[in-house]
Amino acid sequence: MSVLSHLQNLASRLNIAEIESDKIDRSINTLYNRLGSYFVNGDLKGRFRFGSSVRKTMLPRNADNNSDIDYMIVFENAKSYKPQAFISRLKKFAEIYYSRSEIYQSFPTVVLVLGHIKFDLVPSYRSPYWGNLYIPAPRTYYTDWMETDPLSFNIRIDEANKREDFLLKPMIRLLKYWNANNGYIYNSYDLEQKIASMSFSNCANLKDYLFLAIYNLNALDLSGLSEYKRQRVYIAKQIVIAIRQYEMLNCPIMAVKSKNYFQNYDNIC
Repeated sequence: MSVLSHLQNLASRLNIAEIESDKIDRSINTLYNRLGSYFVNGDLKGRFRFGSSVRKTMLPRNADNNSDIDYMIVFENAKSYKPQAFISRLKKFAEIYYSRSEIYQSFPTVVLVLGHIKFDLVPSYRSPYWGNLYIPAPRTYYTDWMETDPLSFNIRIDEANKREDFLLKPMIRLLKYWNANNGYIYNSYDLEQKIASMSFSNCANLKDYLFLAIYNLNALDLSGLSEYKRQRVYIAKQIVIAIRQYEMLNCPIMAVKSKNYFQNYDNIC
């Protein structure tokens, strides 16, 4: 098996299987209905799925135990409540309807862990004047609000994926798999944003896209990483260099062995 065919097979396995997707859809429909039954006093103004599960860049749970569904709950906030008020209400809702599931607060969300998927329930509200959406702000340690547009990045990723012959999303899943298996070196969302801004000229296949993305990881700020994480990035880059060199020397067997070396270090292959 060549390095390219190995990566193509792995990227296919990292796509959410239809049976898992069906289970997720049923859970989302149940969550949607239960939220509507619980918040009956006009406080609930909307709820919708967003994030990597909508962009089709989310990994299956067997590839990344931290994979989750981001789910936005839009509340009426005429009295200008702070985020914690809504977080507490979401936690109480989850404890009533999902009493047998693991539930905990993880700023700025309420995490609901089901058998096959994990939900991040994100409280929000819309401005009554302009309709702008607000979520808990990290810069205030989630004690206040900030404006957000959770759907615009989806459009950006979709457009970039089409522009790159639909190889960008499979490559993102491969890189996120490497990231998860190396101690979450980068924030997953930041990693996707960086990839969306990269130029992939002269890339012909999935391997080219992945190797160029790894080469460009130094464009992300490495100064804040621990020595261990910087070392994992260095190893990934060195393995890519080794595979490229063997391929240039027309030594495909050695290139595949380098791929296996990659696997031994819990990287992509």
